[in-house]
Amino acid sequence: MAMQVLPQDAPCGALVRGLDLKQALTDAQVAEIRRHWLEHKVLAFTDQDLAIEDIERFASTIGPLGSDPYFTATPGHPHVAQVRRDADERTPIFAESWHSDWSFLAQPPAATVLYGNVIPPVGGDTLFADQYAAWDALPAELKSLVDGRQGVHSARRGYSRQGAYGEKDKGRSMAIRYSDSAMATQLHSIARKHPETERTALFVSMGYTIGIDGMSDEDAAPILRALFEHQARPEFVYRHRWSRGMLVVWDNRCVNHAATGGYDGYDRLLHRITVEERGDRAG
Repeated sequence: MAMQVLPQDAPCGALVRGLDLKQALTDAQVAEIRRHWLEHKVLAFTDQDLAIEDIERFASTIGPLGSDPYFTATPGHPHVAQVRRDADERTPIFAESWHSDWSFLAQPPAATVLYGNVIPPVGGDTLFADQYAAWDALPAELKSLVDGRQGVHSARRGYSRQGAYGEKDKGRSMAIRYSDSAMATQLHSIARKHPETERTALFVSMGYTIGIDGMSDEDAAPILRALFEHQARPEFVYRHRWSRGMLVVWDNRCVNHAATGGYDGYDRLLHRITVEERGDRAG
């Protein structure tokens, strides 16, 4: 059966059928997947039955495997984290704020790969927002305020000692490590050019963008609020429904995402790998 790519009724997202990711991919298949990934930004491969080694092998076709600075890795698999929530857990849902993974790093990851091992029958959708579309539709006045400026990114709201997953976060099944290193900041262009498509994406997020370089917090706050509200408008969003054995890969350079709840009383477990820029694209 040939690979089928089914675009969703949204500005990003496509389902991929007819491909068994337990098998090694040919160079031609890898190139075809990358082409569709760059076009649709989020690809969901259905009906898979993968071991961790299979997930690692697939992720390595996208780029070098990265590390997660605030997650404890799966034993024997230093690049694989578990995104988990137990049925009786009462902590706030992990990653409900819009974000692009690890944008506070000097070189943020190009992609994230997530595989559904245990998926509840209800809830747990992931929202994806197309940031090419968000930039293109940004009002001219707001665009003029931020074009050429840099956003200040930091992990402090989530992973510092005082953050959402800091020392007061008790009873969480997911293995998260808070650290004082989360107080560091990193600058990235608000209007960020994608290294492969050369399209411009809006590169800020409620989760990790805490300021605008060269502006006071007082001046930056209303601009950031306007950007955060704009970039999550419904017309930019694809709501992804998970099923067991589904592998999803998304492009952190042009897509923000957010988790949702609605599955209290059910276990949920996914394996996650972040993927770095390829050597010919890093910089």
